[in-house]
Amino acid sequence: MIAYSEMLNLRKTEKEDLNFVLATETETDNTPFIGQWTFEEHIEALENNDVIHLIIENKQVGRIGYIILTGLLDRNKVVCVKRITNKFKGEGYGKEAMKLVVNWIFEHTDTHRVWLDVKDFNLRARHVYESVGFIYEGTLRDSYYNGQNYESLSVMSILRHEFKI
Repeated sequence: MIAYSEMLNLRKTEKEDLNFVLATETETDNTPFIGQWTFEEHIEALENNDVIHLIIENKQVGRIGYIILTGLLDRNKVVCVKRITNKFKGEGYGKEAMKLVVNWIFEHTDTHRVWLDVKDFNLRARHVYESVGFIYEGTLRDSYYNGQNYESLSVMSILRHEFKI
């Protein structure tokens, strides 16, 4: 376990978790908002020292989501929240998981900046990130092609000195 609260545990993803991860990222409620990887891409992430792949667990329910962080070895001390999602929207799990993971990053690494991008129409996620202290930096216009249309991404970040537990 890398981090925990009264509500959630964050632990490293194991190969046995990947069917859950794939099912979660391809759920109808999640696909418009997050990217999808193949099983092999998730395996590569598990084996990459620059990436940490985490399972979000509710202490009563078990696995409810996952988080992928990249840039753990970045010489500029910048970590990216590549992906975060959970199966239960509106329960406070996303906010709690973000607080736990950002706190873990700043307590256990020498990271200076944590950043992410979020689809500009994903207002729920943007609200969660802002509630944890992330600041909107700008929009990458039409930077993601979803197979049919281009979508814009909002870039957000939090610096070490801005994070408050």
